[in-house]
Amino acid sequence: MSFSYSDKPLYDKVTFVVGDGQKVGLVGPNGSGKSTLLAILMGREDGYNGKIKVQGSLALVPQEVKYDPDMESSDSIRAYVDPKKENKDYELAKLFSGLGLSVNLSSSAQNLSGGQKTKLALARALLSHPDILLLDEPTNFMDAAGKEWVMTFLGSYKGTLVVISHDLELMDNRIDKVLAINPSTRSIEVYKGTYSDYVRLKAEHDELVRKQVLIKQMHIKKLEKGLSKMVRFTSGKGVRRKTQQRHRIEKEKKDLPALPQEVGKIKVSLPEPAKVGELPIRAINISKSYENGEVLSLLNFTIVRGERIVLIGPNGSGKSTLLKILIGVEKPDSGEVIQNPQLKIGYYSQEFEVFSTKGGQSFGLDFEKTLLDTFIDETKKEVGFARAFLGRYMFLGDKVFQKVKTLSGGEKTRLSIAILTAKNTNLLILDEPTTYLDLTSQRIILTALKEYKGSMIVVSHTPQFIEELAPQKAVLFPGGKMVYWAEDLLAKVLEI
Repeated sequence: MSFSYSDKPLYDKVTFVVGDGQKVGLVGPNGSGKSTLLAILMGREDGYNGKIKVQGSLALVPQEVKYDPDMESSDSIRAYVDPKKENKDYELAKLFSGLGLSVNLSSSAQNLSGGQKTKLALARALLSHPDILLLDEPTNFMDAAGKEWVMTFLGSYKGTLVVISHDLELMDNRIDKVLAINPSTRSIEVYKGTYSDYVRLKAEHDELVRKQVLIKQMHIKKLEKGLSKMVRFTSGKGVRRKTQQRHRIEKEKKDLPALPQEVGKIKVSLPEPAKVGELPIRAINISKSYENGEVLSLLNFTIVRGERIVLIGPNGSGKSTLLKILIGVEKPDSGEVIQNPQLKIGYYSQEFEVFSTKGGQSFGLDFEKTLLDTFIDETKKEVGFARAFLGRYMFLGDKVFQKVKTLSGGEKTRLSIAILTAKNTNLLILDEPTTYLDLTSQRIILTALKEYKGSMIVVSHTPQFIEELAPQKAVLFPGGKMVYWAEDLLAKVLEI
């Protein structure tokens, strides 16, 4: 099977088999085509060449549940998860309990957090009892307890399973095959065994490739040095020798294998944040309730200029709600938010539909624009700066001319944060910035954020990310108690 969005294919004549009852991990860097492959298997993506044979029923839990049309059109949670009304309330309650969901079946899913929506999508898929279950980042937006439960459950799942996840180590010993998309060769490599087996074999392969590249580069330098010595050759024979040497060098450079994406190191330089007062933003006695109950009660919050604060707590405890109230997207039932007149906010939502605010108005990614146009329109930067800055976020070459709608979730995240960090905002508010990111992308984003000199409020369920970001304070949910950051708080992060 072959497939491409443009002149460069994602996969070129790939062949693989998933056997009945197998548990397969689908891996690859952001933008390599993992989500696209699942869409092709589901019959939702046309334009491929080759043959695909599927035996049995399929169900897919998509990565971007925010844009699930079934969830958007359902009148209630019950109507969404059990559209054919085949299950009793107590059966749904039992499944929801295992998923860590505490919701009213008659209420709407629209006010739920990203993690709760992901769990609902998983519950809907499981209740359809498919022969083959396709999962695209099923632990997105989930706290540690939710991730543990989901991956343990999937480890004992009786059907065939193909899963994309950054948490595959949680079901490591249950995986019996890994399909790895290699964007350099546009192939899908098959690794038999556990996820740990794949990690070990992949590391050995990458190291071999790295050594081969270095050896070849040294040989090319030697050829170029020899060519420079031929400058005095002016006879017909000498000119032919120089021409042959140039052709040989060009061929060797063309045949030079590309380094694996993980090997590259990208440095990011950020503009200075705009000036702002000592207290950029304050919230006083904030309360907020939804139909499922109260999420914030008389909460007070203050951040000092240059300070980094992390919000910690389980899904649905009010973290995202507080962020939306701080930027003015939502209004509190009571209390007030005081913003410094010089405040310039850059906001990344956990569903990346909003990445900046101006005068209380929010702006999201236009999926029909190209990466380059989106970046220039939002940052007002010149083309040269835009190309260079996007390159530091791994958007290289013709990639910048690709439409936003063709990007993976991780690439949309990188684009959103590239735009935020290219501006002179003095307060970054980031709601789950690592959710869609592979390890390389996480490192690039973290490097940028560590260099950022403005104030920062972050929600994340990735403990290593929080620790490296080195916040000064944490707000613990539910309740909203602010405490100074300390090493033992990481244990609390791992327990949520």
